[in-house]
Amino acid sequence: MVTPEDHRLAADLATRAGELLLDIRARLAADGAPAAALKHEGDQRSHEFLMEALAEARPDDAVLSEEGTAHGCHPERRTTARTWIIDPVDGTREYSEPPRTDWAVHVALAVHGQPAVGAVALPALGCTLSTAQPPPADELSPVPERPRMVVSRSRPPAEALAVCDALDGVLVEMGSAGAKAMAVVRGEVDCYVHSGGQFEWDNCAPAAVALAAGLHASRIDGSPLTYDHADPYLPDLVICRTELADAVLGALADLSAPSAPSAPTSEA
Repeated sequence: MVTPEDHRLAADLATRAGELLLDIRARLAADGAPAAALKHEGDQRSHEFLMEALAEARPDDAVLSEEGTAHGCHPERRTTARTWIIDPVDGTREYSEPPRTDWAVHVALAVHGQPAVGAVALPALGCTLSTAQPPPADELSPVPERPRMVVSRSRPPAEALAVCDALDGVLVEMGSAGAKAMAVVRGEVDCYVHSGGQFEWDNCAPAAVALAAGLHASRIDGSPLTYDHADPYLPDLVICRTELADAVLGALADLSAPSAPSAPTSEA
């Protein structure tokens, strides 16, 4: 069961963790600290804050965090239907490179494996998008003739590039998974396709927000995104405008379809 307070809690915790991270970033950057110091202290302090806050507010729920084990009061994940899935800093590289803004904080709640609650804070942009008050997708501008496809600035997956080609799209480079997903929610881009390596904490909160906003979110084969598995590896996803979903999934299906065998040739 999910309560309105769960949605509000996720948004509040993501926002407060983001404010903490901004303070740490400003202090360390002013001291001339190296990028590694920003990554380490930001991840650790945000993780500790979120674990303590959830221990106080939801001690009977399980917690899965990228940065370490849950607080001692939380039950084992296999014993409860409710698990908070946390990424204290999504995009540590971008966070460690002031003044970059394409990093995020993820706070999500999976209930019976479904992404029921989510909040993605974009602290450097001063906003948090959440299931508490999701921005409605039907208020976004129409999809342009050449859809905008958001990809990693360093390692764009081949599947995303192929979809962009199939839709005659335009590539937009961006940092963290949360920043890319929320760019779709905010109407800055139209599609985000990822394959090749993510974990549940990378996309549970973004998927929850996207679904609540009325966008399409699924695995690249079109199957539903589910969470709180024993193995948190979740390597691929699609988040896009619903009017693009069929075309995007069709292009991805074409990529995975086996090639037709070549016709035999007769020897002279």
